Amino acid sequence: MAFRGWKRLFLVGRQNTFAKAWRSRKGGPSLCWKRCGHWSAGKSVDPEVRAFLEENTEVTSSGNLTPEIRLRLLTPRCRFWREKPDLWPYGDPFWAIYWPGGQALSRYILDNPCVVKGRSVLDLGSGCGATAIAAVMSGASQVLANDIDPIAGMAMVLNCELNHLNPFPITIKNIINSEAGNWDLIVLGDMFYDEQLADGLHHWLRTCIRIQQTEVLIGDPGRHQFLSHSIRSQLRKVIEYSLPEYTRQENNGLTSSIVWSYQPSNSSENC
Repeated sequence: MAFRGWKRLFLVGRQNTFAKAWRSRKGGPSLCWKRCGHWSAGKSVDPEVRAFLEENTEVTSSGNLTPEIRLRLLTPRCRFWREKPDLWPYGDPFWAIYWPGGQALSRYILDNPCVVKGRSVLDLGSGCGATAIAAVMSGASQVLANDIDPIAGMAMVLNCELNHLNPFPITIKNIINSEAGNWDLIVLGDMFYDEQLADGLHHWLRTCIRIQQTEVLIGDPGRHQFLSHSIRSQLRKVIEYSLPEYTRQENNGLTSSIVWSYQPSNSSENC
């Protein structure tokens, strides 16, 4: 099965497995994370994993909304675009796709640096780390990237190197339903693909806003699970981006992606 078919499974099937992992992995990090450690500036990536990722991904900055950011992704020129998914040794590489919600968030932050400048930012479900990278590029004072996949954490370190940035702190602990952290801004893209996970996100984000007055920005291209969820009535559209043709083709014809604010009562000033 080509990776194109694998990606369809991400969109409709295997994402359910990933959602279950988010729901069930509460508290401490996985065994793999205990081996790999918690990354911060200067922490190295396991040489074997680094070699595998460098051999089986392509460095690209085209076909998406943020040509300023270079990323290691799976593309049609990569071996695993054509190989059977089961041959990939590290679990489903959701991080190796630059999803449209994350693209919109990253574009918005790059175009409006005052959204993050001098602020602490949590990138929830960071994946390839593009939105966290955009926050660093735009002057955030503190950035934490969070994803439950330890290989995503390693890929983020490589992507920081590509963009000449010191790696930001990365954790794979599932922090949904944990104590609300003192973040100025939480950003999350493409996370509303499962109803139960969406319910957990809705509750936790609402708690963060109530306790810490955190601002929340959500990137989503208009998936049914997002538009039909009760959170939708509490959001305000910030900006909508037309997706590049390549991203449209790789996302079943989705034509645009939107940044939403989860604090509709707060007015936003232009940067």
